[in-house]
Amino acid sequence: MSKTKITVNSNGSLKVEGDFEIVDKSGNVYNLQGREIVTLCRCGLSKNKPFCDASHKGHFEHEAVAFDLPPKKTV
Repeated sequence: MSKTKITVNSNGSLKVEGDFEIVDKSGNVYNLQGREIVTLCRCGLSKNKPFCDASHKGHFEHEAVAFDLPPKKTV
């Protein structure tokens, strides 16, 4: 099985590539028609959610820069 890679695009979508499946909250699988790369909306403007349709262009700004999360809290 290949590794899944998610790329956070500046001013745009999340690019998902590799071996993955996408399901809704009930566990129903989206039929990706064999795609190994999809882009997911993160601006909320897509008419094809959860997938990106490029509606973000000119309406969404976020410079994607990786950072470390704080340590996970333990109970």
